[in-house]
Amino acid sequence: MKIKIAFIINPISGTNKKIDLPSIIEDILTPEKYKIEIAYTLRRGHATKLAQEYVDREFDQVIAVGGDGTVNEVARALIHSETALGIIPTGSGNGLARHLAIPMNVRKAIEQLNFSETILMDYGLVNNHPFFCTCGTGFDAYVSTEFAKGKSRGVMSYLEKVVTGYFTYKSENYHLIGDNISLEGKAFVITFANASQWGNNAYIAPQASVQDGMIDISIMSNFPIIAIPSIALQLFTKRLDKDWFVSTVRAKEVTLLRSTSGPFHFDGEPYKEGKEIKIKMVENGLKVLVRKRF
Repeated sequence: MKIKIAFIINPISGTNKKIDLPSIIEDILTPEKYKIEIAYTLRRGHATKLAQEYVDREFDQVIAVGGDGTVNEVARALIHSETALGIIPTGSGNGLARHLAIPMNVRKAIEQLNFSETILMDYGLVNNHPFFCTCGTGFDAYVSTEFAKGKSRGVMSYLEKVVTGYFTYKSENYHLIGDNISLEGKAFVITFANASQWGNNAYIAPQASVQDGMIDISIMSNFPIIAIPSIALQLFTKRLDKDWFVSTVRAKEVTLLRSTSGPFHFDGEPYKEGKEIKIKMVENGLKVLVRKRF
């Protein structure tokens, strides 16, 4: 019996055109093995509706073609189902895909589906909103909000927001409690990580695992401008947890308290969250396709 596989393509994710994707998919996937369907998203949130329809039709695999936001929309419909998530990364950061060692080259990512296996991974809930890679507040949420306002996409546009934002962003006071944790103070960034990176190989939580049932919480305090080169180097060499300005704690469930409502993000998508934010992990809640280990 053929594997029923659906591709949900976000046509506006990232910077690359996707007009040739259907023919590439049909050219690479083994026709004797797969029954293929392809759908395109039309608006924000549409991928969740499409994915749910494929779950209801008992598809074996649903592949999110897009960035972390698209992956989130698809995956939230697949949690606790028999349908496995696959990823063809075409976004700006592709944090979860990179963590799972999925190739950034579209053709290679599709080819890997021919030699994939299914694993169970954890996912998180932030005030009951599912996230699969990271969520957080502080400077990264501020940058995500500013990036979403812009018309241009890609790494350079994101870096521009980072540089300009450093000089305008003001840190806030937070109180983090739960699982024998009680931390209070001013933070530049607080990231709750299921996977190890924000995207683009920026490892905000180098030791994070999607299969350990724990949240890795990276808390970055304010730092002087002269520390930026060192922090940037450690961010991209998986050593940020060793930095003087970064503290890391781990928990299954925590509550973040702050004085005002404001920017928050889950899987890179910005939105506004309130003063009390509850974050917890759900173990083994999602089937996901990774490269088969021989």
